[in-house]
Amino acid sequence: MLETVRNIPWRIVGYASLAIVALVGVGMLMSLVNKKDATQVCASLKVMVEGKETFIDQQDISNLIKTQYGRIVGRPLNEIPVERIEQSLAKLPYVSAAEIHMDMDGVLQVTVQQREVVLRVINKNGQEYYIDTKGAKIPVTLKYVPHVLVASGNIAEGYKKPLDSVETQTVKDLVQIVDYVSKDEFWSNQIVQLYVNEQRDIEVVPRVGTQQLVIGNADNLEGKLNRIEVFYKNILPKVGVDAYERVNVKYDDQIICERKGTWRLDSLQLKMN
Repeated sequence: MLETVRNIPWRIVGYASLAIVALVGVGMLMSLVNKKDATQVCASLKVMVEGKETFIDQQDISNLIKTQYGRIVGRPLNEIPVERIEQSLAKLPYVSAAEIHMDMDGVLQVTVQQREVVLRVINKNGQEYYIDTKGAKIPVTLKYVPHVLVASGNIAEGYKKPLDSVETQTVKDLVQIVDYVSKDEFWSNQIVQLYVNEQRDIEVVPRVGTQQLVIGNADNLEGKLNRIEVFYKNILPKVGVDAYERVNVKYDDQIICERKGTWRLDSLQLKMN
């Protein structure tokens, strides 16, 4: 009998006993937490709006929740429709994501991520809308005007409902140009607007100078902007800032300059390395 007792692996038995006690303790704790959750009420509502834009603020989110779901503070936590509130917030045109968490103190924490816009479009009928980083259309609001490039002129594509995708190649080209310009320090400072002329060619409106700078579309954009830079550095200093009315770089390896007040065209054929 004594030999049998000695052969028992007491260390293993001890570990197993501790594991059982720990499991029982966790079970009891979870039971207490669940019981508390069933009776605890919402102590406060905390809203955080993230992102570089300010289309919406904390008060907008709080008002929407109150309007659609009634009073939140003071209600039992298990009666608050968290998933439905998240879905409602995610449907807002200025919101890209929404998450709601409840902490142990009864605080309902709402986190909203705003969409980031890159371009404001004013089409040929005067209709306006924004394009966000995901290519979705966002409605214009008087509450907030983001600092982004504006595209106007002969743009046919309009706006029907929030978050529609861009459809026409012209607007896709405009977005592509904005994306390129935003990553280049020189051009992001030099280009202040985009314009689509009657021939549906895209023009960039410079901060310095009065020339119409025609690039056509977004194909070979780097080469076209390089040719405009050549015009600024090598041609403009020789002829003066008022010599040319229009500069066209839409054709490969060419800078076509139209003089003011005449029909004379000066074409420079470039040998590009």
